[in-house]
Amino acid sequence: MSLLTSSVGRKVLMALSGFFLLGFVIVHLIGNSTIFVGSDWINAYAQHLHDLGPFVWVFRAFMLFMLSIHILFGVILTLENWGANPGKYAVNKKLKVTFASKTMIWTGLLLLAFIVGHLLQFTLRVTPDIVLTADEVGRFDVFTMVVSSLRITLIAAFYILAMIILFLHTSHGIQSFLQTLGMSNDKLQPRYNLAGYLISTLFLVGYGAIPVLILTGILAK
Repeated sequence: MSLLTSSVGRKVLMALSGFFLLGFVIVHLIGNSTIFVGSDWINAYAQHLHDLGPFVWVFRAFMLFMLSIHILFGVILTLENWGANPGKYAVNKKLKVTFASKTMIWTGLLLLAFIVGHLLQFTLRVTPDIVLTADEVGRFDVFTMVVSSLRITLIAAFYILAMIILFLHTSHGIQSFLQTLGMSNDKLQPRYNLAGYLISTLFLVGYGAIPVLILTGILAK
């Protein structure tokens, strides 16, 4: 119970949930990157996920639980910190205070809004931009769906902005959860800082390249 009620316990839960969410972002990027190879690859990848059936929904439920934990304790810890130090975000004293660290709560909430929009668009497929078709072998045509949506400048700009926000959030978050879990020290911290920036840059470039290449016509149906 102290894990839920103590400040240290809440930070540990937020760090652990952040770790699982980070893993999901990495796996999701690997899957999405099949779009660079061509329509057959990403459509086959999507079909493979569909064929996993209940396993996918169990995984989604677990990730939704991790996201809920991360949001809940992120908000609680921030409000507690604001109560003790109005106007300041809680940053471990061993971590350098940066724009990313000071805006974690805001980038987190913006990412939540993006996740909701992303699910409505590409998972539930209820937004008006979605094109529902099958490819030449009868699989759902994910490639056409994505390309037709992200060739709309406003939607593409929304996704690129979201990836910049993801970069800010993870660049500090990676450093922070390693510190929270006691895996860092004065010697290792600079390496973790660098790792955080490199991994976050990979997310920015990997995810951001999709709408950019679609807008420029390099990825096209």
